[in-house]
Amino acid sequence: MKQLVQATIAIIIACFLLFFASRSLESVGMDGSKDTLTVYNWGEYIDPELIKQFQKETGIHVIYETFDSNEAMYTKIQQGGSSYDVAVPSEYMIETMIEDDMLIELDHSLLPNAQNIDPYFLDLPFDLKNKFSLPYFWGTVGIVYNPTMVPEDLTFTSWEDLWDERLKGKIFLVDGSREVIGMGLNSLGYSLNLKDDVALREATDKLIQLTPNVKAIIGDEITPLMINNEATVALTWSGQAADMMWENEELDFAVPEEGSNLWFDNMVIPKTSKNVAGAHAFINFMLDAENAAQNADYVGYSTPNAAAWALMDEEVITDERFYPDEELREHLEVYENLGLEWLGKYNEYFLEFKMNLN
Repeated sequence: MKQLVQATIAIIIACFLLFFASRSLESVGMDGSKDTLTVYNWGEYIDPELIKQFQKETGIHVIYETFDSNEAMYTKIQQGGSSYDVAVPSEYMIETMIEDDMLIELDHSLLPNAQNIDPYFLDLPFDLKNKFSLPYFWGTVGIVYNPTMVPEDLTFTSWEDLWDERLKGKIFLVDGSREVIGMGLNSLGYSLNLKDDVALREATDKLIQLTPNVKAIIGDEITPLMINNEATVALTWSGQAADMMWENEELDFAVPEEGSNLWFDNMVIPKTSKNVAGAHAFINFMLDAENAAQNADYVGYSTPNAAAWALMDEEVITDERFYPDEELREHLEVYENLGLEWLGKYNEYFLEFKMNLN
């Protein structure tokens, strides 16, 4: 009888231990609970200290994962194998994700810091009334170059400067069909969202004439090459140019007057989220003026947070290369969702251009 009582007590204790262990696992968010938040963002696109600060203030543990393209991000979220609570796609991909019913509508009552955003960056065509997204960073596509390594008369205020024969073998291009084909279209005075085979043919033919000047089409390797003066000219994004210029003060950046891309990366909550309240808390935290200023100083990209501007170096926010005035913005276009058919055509023309490189 004594052994039976001891066994019964042991079973009861084991049950209690199992119960408390399961509650402990839940409390640390092993099941994607309210104490864990999974953020999916571009690489090197947040100040790590802000993640630590958010965790300290909220008690929410942040799992931070990165992607290197909108398409990779889209595919992983669509597959549903991972439960992401916050993601940071670009404007055209946000439009696609809305169409594909992949996003949760934001509860703006939980996002009071949204009032810090400059109205210029709100209510844009890809997400009217910002039902599904709020701005994180923004910027342009332009030309970074070393003035000491190019002829003095080339200031790259025009796309035409890239076709100058004196730049033979000196230009690097980012590996993106929208950026490169868009450059060709803009150089001819066309919209970079054009759905017209004749114009795309004309733009591609003109780009093929550029091939003698193109040294390579590459990705993030552009940054160290430009920093170390191993490259002379590059088509790139403004934030990437800012990173280069921080390390190499000889470099300069220009947005050609014919027009270019105005891009946005916005914060969204995918329907895979298991912590919607925590996702709202994180977005609101990132929109705080002090946090947004700190993040912009660390990342180097332009912040849409008007309240943060008062806390930042005036030389930064008045630098029209990275904070272009309204006159220049009138010549900039946001990428539109082209649809699968036309996106495929842009990719085909881009591939044709690449195949003509020596």
